[in-house]
Amino acid sequence: MARGLSVLEDLGIVVIGRNEGERLKRSIASFPEGVPVVYVDSGSTDGSPEWVREQGGSVVELDTSKPFSAARARNEGTDRLLAEHPGTHFIQFVDGDCELMDGWIEAGLVRLKEDETLAVVAGQRLERFPDASWYNALCHIEWNTPVGEAAAVGGDAIYRLEAFRKVGGFDPMMMAGEEPELCLRLRREGYRVERLDHPMTLHDAAIHTFDAWWKRAVRSGYAYTLGALKHGRQGYNVREVIRSLLWGAGLPVLAVVLLIGGLWWLGLAVLALYPLKWIRMRRAVAYRTDKPGKYAYYLMLTNVAEVRGIIRALIETVKQERSILEYKSAS
Repeated sequence: MARGLSVLEDLGIVVIGRNEGERLKRSIASFPEGVPVVYVDSGSTDGSPEWVREQGGSVVELDTSKPFSAARARNEGTDRLLAEHPGTHFIQFVDGDCELMDGWIEAGLVRLKEDETLAVVAGQRLERFPDASWYNALCHIEWNTPVGEAAAVGGDAIYRLEAFRKVGGFDPMMMAGEEPELCLRLRREGYRVERLDHPMTLHDAAIHTFDAWWKRAVRSGYAYTLGALKHGRQGYNVREVIRSLLWGAGLPVLAVVLLIGGLWWLGLAVLALYPLKWIRMRRAVAYRTDKPGKYAYYLMLTNVAEVRGIIRALIETVKQERSILEYKSAS
């Protein structure tokens, strides 16, 4: 179940998944030997919980009477880990489609232990198969984020347990965008978040169709909206929601109204903003990819998908319900 690394007595690992199949097996095989591991499953039908138990792992199967969310899974995994290993002081959270890179945990722990103001550290997430599809390549570009002090990190990171529990852990009703929201609360308590210049995880996005990519983009708008609904008075995610609404719906609707109303010059002027924005974005992202034009186009198309996520989040808020947004097929 693991490769040979030194035992790290004050660290535990919580890995979460839903129908990850072979991806989960690769993930758990990458964990250092001797570190306590808890796997949290969100209703898998691929036999993942049974397989982990066969390997001697601790498994939490989420109660189906409550909505599934990565936030809820990580919280319940933390509770199980502490019940079984009360001496844990640091937790490495891992998504079940990710593999830990050699040396990452040691590097992350050294940094956390030398600076007690740090609540969480992450490294560099790399896409495992960036050439498998254009959509995987987009994820690979997305993961390439700046190192140093950060506002937030993603699903793979090492948390200082004291800080994590002080702010109440993840918000289980954040069905998406739960990591940045938690980092926001940690920073408000005076803690710091940092991304290290060290390879952390290999991620298997497994996005091979436009439909899957579109659903993932919808999820982004959904996440922005949930964050804005919770912390919007402090400006959190407000800019992102407004940007998506403006470019994804507002300007196209305005252009159509102007054209129908006979103000076609003005309507065309509004539509002309899009190629101008594409040119600007193409220049801005040229250093990140050898296909800057295509990348800029997809970034702009993301705004349209995000509008659907915004609408969904608002409807669910009115109905007082939440639901998980899946985009990946089982492995």
